[in-house]
Amino acid sequence: MAGLYNYFQANNLLSPDEPSKEEWLLAGLIHDIDYLGGFKATHPQKTTEVLAKHGLIINESIHRIIKSHAPELTGVQPRSKAEWSIFCADSLTGLIVATTLVYPSKKLADVKLSSVLKRFKEPKFAAGTRREDINKCSLPEGLNLSLEKFIEICLNSMKEIASQIGL
Repeated sequence: MAGLYNYFQANNLLSPDEPSKEEWLLAGLIHDIDYLGGFKATHPQKTTEVLAKHGLIINESIHRIIKSHAPELTGVQPRSKAEWSIFCADSLTGLIVATTLVYPSKKLADVKLSSVLKRFKEPKFAAGTRREDINKCSLPEGLNLSLEKFIEICLNSMKEIASQIGL
């Protein structure tokens, strides 16, 4: 989410009503917090309930970003760049991790854009990847990025935090 925000900001592609960078980042970090345990069946509709158990709250902007990553479950369709980013990137990060894990080194630093693109075109590889959601990165009303550019931004962003995510 940080890499996408930075890209859009650097290219003056964020509207004035876009959520803040901090909201993008927090939504990205916690969007699946209710995926485990007794909440899995209602994910991502129980985010605020899970956070409340720990005395934490989020604002409506962050909650909307989170809900927009699963519109089929929440009815919240992506509208902002933040919402489209989490919707398109949610499944892509798993594909990038899966691609990394087939490399002998299992290091993100070694993963090439061409490898992720190749694996994207192989439906049996990381079969749970929602390729149709990732592909929506190119919609003009969404991110308006080519698939290649979108994957490049996400891959490079993940490489920047590879040590933090154990890759």
